[in-house]
Amino acid sequence: MIAARRGPAAWLIPCAMMGALLVALPEAVRAGDDDPRVWLEKMNQALATRNYDGMFMHISDGRVETMRIVHRVLAGRVTERLSSMDGPGREFVRTNDELTCYLPDKKTILVESRPQRGPFLGSLPQFGAGVNEFYQIDALPSTTVIGKRVRVIAVNPKDQFRFGYRLWLEEKSAMPLKTQLCDARGGVIEQIVFARLDLPDTIPDSELAPTVRTEGMRIVHQDAGDNASTDLPGFRASQLPPGFHLTVAGAQTLGGASVPATHLVYSDGLATVSVFVEAGRHDKSAAEQAIAEEPPREGLVRVGSGFVFSTVVEGHQVTAVGEVPAQTVEFIGRSVKSSTASDLPQH
Repeated sequence: MIAARRGPAAWLIPCAMMGALLVALPEAVRAGDDDPRVWLEKMNQALATRNYDGMFMHISDGRVETMRIVHRVLAGRVTERLSSMDGPGREFVRTNDELTCYLPDKKTILVESRPQRGPFLGSLPQFGAGVNEFYQIDALPSTTVIGKRVRVIAVNPKDQFRFGYRLWLEEKSAMPLKTQLCDARGGVIEQIVFARLDLPDTIPDSELAPTVRTEGMRIVHQDAGDNASTDLPGFRASQLPPGFHLTVAGAQTLGGASVPATHLVYSDGLATVSVFVEAGRHDKSAAEQAIAEEPPREGLVRVGSGFVFSTVVEGHQVTAVGEVPAQTVEFIGRSVKSSTASDLPQH
C-alpha cells in the first residue's frame, strides 16, 4: 500500500525541487514556427531571460496553494523569489547559485548551493536531449487563458516509466500561463494556473527581498559537493528504466549530518530522479547514532506529485525521489549497489 504523506523522507528533497531547472532544447530544432518543439524552446528562453512577476494557483493532491513568483535578470545576475501566500508562508529566494529556503513552520532557514543555474517556477518540466525518443510532442488547438491567446502543447510518454505534460504558452511571450502534470491515462496529477502575469522592464530590489520574520529560526547549510568526486562512497544504480542515464554524481550534506550523502541524479532528458545514499551506521559519530530519531526507512510513499522509495543497501539508507510513476523510483532505488562490483555502469 502506498501512503500519501509528507514525512521525514521529504526533507531529503532539496528545496530547489520546488521549482524545476529549465534547459534549452537541442540545437537540431529548426522547424517552422508552428512546430510544438519550437514553442517549448521559446518557453525555455522566456523563463530564463525575461523579468516576470506573477500570481498562480498550485493544485496538487486535492490542495490549492496560491503562490507568487518574481524573477529578475539584471546585468547577467538572476534573482528570484517564490513565496506561498497561504499556510505558514514559506519563501524561497535564489541569487545565482545560492538558494535560501525560509520555512517558518520548521523554524528553519535552509541554505543550499545550486551548481546548475536556471529559473524555478511551479512544476515545469526540463526539456533536454532524448525527449523525442521517449515522448510524443504534439500541438493542440489554441485557446485563451486569463484573456490571452495561448498555444497548447501536449508531451505524452511512450511507456509507463514517466509522466506527461500539457502546457499553455502565451503567444506573444511564450510564457506558460498554465501547466499540467499528467498520468498515463491523461489524468491531471498536478497543475499551476496563473491568475496574473506581468512582464515588467525593471523590478526593484524590494520585490525580491524575503518577507519572513527570521527571529528564532535556525540556519542549516546543505552543501553540495563537486560532481563526480573521487572521494564519494561508490554507489550507482545497476539497472535503469529505458532512456534514463546518470547526469549528476556528487555529495550533499543533509541537515546536520557530519558525513555527506552521495547524491545521484538520473534523467531521460525530461523526467528526473534524485537518489540519496546516506552514511551507514558505522560511518556516523557516536553522538549522531545516539540522537537518531527513527529506524531505517523502507517502502514507498507519495510526496506531493511524486513518489519517494526508501530501502537499505549494505547498511546505507537509500532514498529515490522524483516526479515520476511509483514504479520508476522503486526500479531505480532497488537497483542501487556498491560500485565496487564489476558489473555496475560507470556512466
